[in-house]
Amino acid sequence: MALWAQMTPQLQFLPTQILNELYPDTFPLDVRHYLASWIEEQRWENFDVDNMEQEPQARRLLDQMVRLLQEVAQHNPNVVERVKLQHISRNLSVFQQQPMQLVRTVRDILRKERHLLTQGMHSNFPPFQQIPQGPPATNGTPQPAREDGKTDVDNLVLKVLEIQNCRQTLHQLQEDLNWEKQEMESIQGQNELDPQNSDQVTRQNRIQQLEYNYSVCAKKRMQLLQEAVCALELCQASLILRIKSWRWEQHRATIGVQFDDNLGPLQTWCEQLLGVNSNLRQELMLVKRDHGVVEQFHTLQESLAHVLQTLIKNSLVVDKQPPQVIKTQSKFSTTVRYLLGEKMAPGKPVLLKAQIITEAQARQGVVPNENVGELINSTAILEHNTASKNTCATFRNMAISLPVVVIVHGSQEINAMATIIWDCAFSEPDRVPFIVPERVPWKQMCEALSSKFMSEVQTQRCLDRYNFHFLAQKIFDQPDITEDFSNMPVSWAQFNKEVLPGRTFTFWQWFEGVMDLTKKCLRDYWSEGLIFGFIGKQHLHVILQNKPNGTFLLRFSDSEIGGITIAYVGPSDNGGRKIQNIQPFTKKDLDSAGLGDRIRDINCITHVYPDLPKNEVFKKFFTVPSPPNPDGYLPFKLTTVVNPGDQRSTASIPPDTPMDIFGQPMSNVYGQNMNQGIFSPLPQSTPPYMPEQIPGQGPLYQSPMPQASSSEEIDMEALEGILSSICQNTNKDLN
Repeated sequence: MALWAQMTPQLQFLPTQILNELYPDTFPLDVRHYLASWIEEQRWENFDVDNMEQEPQARRLLDQMVRLLQEVAQHNPNVVERVKLQHISRNLSVFQQQPMQLVRTVRDILRKERHLLTQGMHSNFPPFQQIPQGPPATNGTPQPAREDGKTDVDNLVLKVLEIQNCRQTLHQLQEDLNWEKQEMESIQGQNELDPQNSDQVTRQNRIQQLEYNYSVCAKKRMQLLQEAVCALELCQASLILRIKSWRWEQHRATIGVQFDDNLGPLQTWCEQLLGVNSNLRQELMLVKRDHGVVEQFHTLQESLAHVLQTLIKNSLVVDKQPPQVIKTQSKFSTTVRYLLGEKMAPGKPVLLKAQIITEAQARQGVVPNENVGELINSTAILEHNTASKNTCATFRNMAISLPVVVIVHGSQEINAMATIIWDCAFSEPDRVPFIVPERVPWKQMCEALSSKFMSEVQTQRCLDRYNFHFLAQKIFDQPDITEDFSNMPVSWAQFNKEVLPGRTFTFWQWFEGVMDLTKKCLRDYWSEGLIFGFIGKQHLHVILQNKPNGTFLLRFSDSEIGGITIAYVGPSDNGGRKIQNIQPFTKKDLDSAGLGDRIRDINCITHVYPDLPKNEVFKKFFTVPSPPNPDGYLPFKLTTVVNPGDQRSTASIPPDTPMDIFGQPMSNVYGQNMNQGIFSPLPQSTPPYMPEQIPGQGPLYQSPMPQASSSEEIDMEALEGILSSICQNTNKDLN
């Protein structure tokens, strides 16, 4: 919020025309003001506003902006402001159809603000005021202003100082008034009040002026207290929104959403508000001492007590969450952090207790009597670390946390994780624990799958719209449908309950297998764009139809969990061309011989799509031949051999008009150049990727030892050499 803190004092000097241009009706000044911190925390400049594949991220920002604005409106005590903010939040729906327009709008506003600030002098308003620096350091060097824009807290501190100054002024007025009255009584004791006595008249007038000033200052004192309590409520509401946002971001991190886990700024904010609350309660008690119970006393006292209670309740957060899938009899730990630290109860040990509760118990919001699971080491003491200034309690088992699934066997882990993924991706903030929708729009599922894939594989390359179209065809079991699936509802049963047609596994089990294989064996291949990804066998002819023999691509198998296969163009028996699919490689296969070596060994493939020589593209993944062993043994290697003569899992390339994966003529979508092998739905630096599954079934033979096979040739010289070496070593041992 540092930018907004500099901009706010200058708004009054900006001409109305510039203000209207800077903050249009679609994004009014109120949004910029109330969401200043959140707006400046987002990475608007990282967006490519012309890249439609970033629309899901933009839509997430829009949804979060609307939600935050609604929460600000809910906590605003001013009815007019509350209604106005609710109206603005509804109007933001104008960006729903074009979320990238929101990114462009906010980005341009921030750019214009920076331009105005760096301009220094505008024709219609004075030079910008400098932001006050922090207190000087011990060496005299000024410290930079505090980050994260705790300007509201700073204003609160100034308000408290103003109240304290007002109190001191009242005390001084009271002393002056007492002195004047004492002097007046002394004069009256000597002489009766004489209207003609100028000294008596002057003192009388002075007493009246002091009494008037005292009355005005006392009213101002109460007014300042009321304003400070109101400002404290608003500032604390913003803080609680930020804490809830932190918890929500932590929750969403399970599916790969970026998450900054630094709680330092929030702890500082909490501690400052606690200090302000304490000072205001003290000032309120001094008002009672000086003036007795005034009209507003009980109201302000109750407000401060409620604000304090709310702050205490929201200052306990789970810093380190337990694993969300927990096997019985397993060990794990979690850390609970108290953001008020020792500010609340310095030096007093606080014991926290953890307990497993059910979904129904969580909804009730009370400590249950019955025990639903035993936790060992379920109590911990809040301990203050003076170095880090953190107050934490570390449980070896649990604490207040995100929902968990308890399993009894490792085979249940994938299905349990599916439950967690669904909950983290599709639950709403501030829900009733642990309500989650049974169905969600497919576009929401796409965002969750892409985020989880990128997070799990640790890659910057996301799934694209071609991938999503194929995944939709797969989960909805509609391989021939070319419509837009964006708003089609997908259910929990389709995600991980119903077995895919013709398979023995669910959609999530298959997708998780792809992620696991990519993460463990193929991360670099995927990140560098060497894997086509998800594409159906029935659409391979669209991509490879005009390619020469030997052209191949890599795609994920849909017939086997955690498999990758090679589809390539080969000669047919009648002199034409056909597409063949090699039996999928699994993690076990790739552990014995890497994908790069297998590609090098297979002679029937020569160029990776579109037309790149395989040895140039994949040479970085080739294994360097091992030197002879010092003990005299000859090294050997596994060689992958494919029998191109097997006719299983082949598809002749049809002469029909080429169609894209959405069922549209290729000439209509990509132009006539498609017939010349030019197909580039993605940037040229990354080969194109489309979404489909391939149950590739081509035969693949491999063996660590030479074996006679119709698909292998035996190197007889190498075999004779091995046998000769064995005989020589045996004779040495016998001698």
